[in-house]
Amino acid sequence: MPMITDAGDYFTKGCGRCDRFATPECSTRLWIDGLNDLRRICRDMGLEETVKWAHPTYMHADRNIAIFGAFKGDFRLSFLNPGLLKDTEGVLERQGPNSQIPGIIRFTNVAQVGAMEPIIRPYLRQLMVHAEAGTKPPKVEREIDMPDELTQALDADPELAEAFDALTPGRQKSYMFNLNQAKQSATRVARIERFREKILAGKGAMDR
Repeated sequence: MPMITDAGDYFTKGCGRCDRFATPECSTRLWIDGLNDLRRICRDMGLEETVKWAHPTYMHADRNIAIFGAFKGDFRLSFLNPGLLKDTEGVLERQGPNSQIPGIIRFTNVAQVGAMEPIIRPYLRQLMVHAEAGTKPPKVEREIDMPDELTQALDADPELAEAFDALTPGRQKSYMFNLNQAKQSATRVARIERFREKILAGKGAMDR
């Protein structure tokens, strides 16, 4: 099934990653009012709307700022490069067990977005300022560096994050090594998309 490439499709059909796409059972249908509120806030802030990992992604100064996700039990605003965020209100949670730094706001009621708008806007602004300044988040020390694109993909996709965390250390390293060989960010993003099903199946990058 082809994943979406137009952000508008997410708000009318879903992401295209499962057979619930464009049906009333799609998780985006459960939370559409809240997702539309998040979209309004991001666009009002002047963020550029695009699609990455089949989800609406919001950019500023050529840097990813935030991404949306919708699931049966909740919907989420994930801040990318959360290591740069000061969580002054104590609202951020970790996306999954492999996430090193809390970077999401989880919603279980569509009305929560409007109530939290005065918090969401300053958090987005923090990352926009860092994007303009070119500030880099602090590196998390690992035996093999995890590419930023993989970190962001795991932050944006809890199912992928849980599956990646369940891999043996050797299989995790196989993906990080493979991705680090790619010189271009776009190549790393494309490889992650190709690897997704293997990761969900518990396989390493070189497994058949």
